[in-house]
Amino acid sequence: MSKVGIGIVGSRFQADCIAASVKAMPEEMEVVAVASPSKGNAESFARRHGIPAFYSDYKEMLRDSAVEMISITAPNRLHAQITIDAAKAGKHVVCEKPLCVTLEEADAMIDACAKAGVLLLYAEELFFAPKYVKAKQMADEGAFGRVHLVKQGEKHSGPHSDWFWDVDQSGGGALMDLGCHGIAFCWWFLGKQKVKSVYSQLSTQVNAQRTKGDDEAITIIEFQNGAIGMVESSWNRPGGMDDTIEVFGDKGQTYADMLMGNALPTYSEVGFGYAVEKASSTRGWTYPVFEEHWNYGFPQEMRHFARCVRGKETPISDGETGRVVMEVLYAAYASAGLGKKIVMPFRPKGIVKPIDLWKKPELAQAAL
Repeated sequence: MSKVGIGIVGSRFQADCIAASVKAMPEEMEVVAVASPSKGNAESFARRHGIPAFYSDYKEMLRDSAVEMISITAPNRLHAQITIDAAKAGKHVVCEKPLCVTLEEADAMIDACAKAGVLLLYAEELFFAPKYVKAKQMADEGAFGRVHLVKQGEKHSGPHSDWFWDVDQSGGGALMDLGCHGIAFCWWFLGKQKVKSVYSQLSTQVNAQRTKGDDEAITIIEFQNGAIGMVESSWNRPGGMDDTIEVFGDKGQTYADMLMGNALPTYSEVGFGYAVEKASSTRGWTYPVFEEHWNYGFPQEMRHFARCVRGKETPISDGETGRVVMEVLYAAYASAGLGKKIVMPFRPKGIVKPIDLWKKPELAQAAL
């Protein structure tokens, strides 16, 4: 099988994760180009990762015949247009979470890729994180009996890039940034059941000077089979990434901590280079991780997507997955605005960004 040529749109933290993850599994894919509008960023990124081509305009990269599939790591508000342009250029698309900012954008992205005959793949790495994959395998084998509660939490000190804090670029706060992971995870873990209702409690506890968005979110999802998903999302937890799941059934249960089981409890009075994502200091007690990208599932995810391009595997996370998440995000923000459970389906039209359903509850009320 010839290697799938990948072009990365973006040059910040997530782009680094993708480039390193592709390099970790070079048999079936390679990064052949990168595009970033920030002066000098694409070139320095290309040199750092040994990428042969770099562009300041992603549209120019789309004309590169070596690029078969693009990986979008740009701000949320740009996802839809980049995807549509890529589809018209005949390129497969891997889009980082969340899929986009509105349901209309989600539909346009799915439609554009379908018409062009290219794949729209939704980059939800929790579907590939080894511990979480093992937990689902055990659940599917009946280890826990009937699973009735699945919990996922992602908590840290806040996003890397400034644009995340700007709701006009991101569409929301911690729920939009982190909650999308938990929503997708619970839905996937429970066999992609239909969502019956959504309830969410949102607040801005610590970062009111930095964002108009929520920095603390608790979301409860009721599925058609009666099972419950609980998602905790926070930008207010210093000390590094905290990503965990809990699964409860009538015959058993399991717990998984994505990173702490692969960490070295370490004490240093002077500090050192890097411990774990989002850790601001390495002095005192820290928990440096190893094989971080593998624990997250990024290399496995990109290999799966490359194999999908070659027709060797069927996508387990696609544009429809991203759309399911978007609808739940809409409902969660609406629930927080109205202070009540939202019954699904919930598909308000003309929303500019999901957080408006929280900040302007009259928009949510009008959609009921």
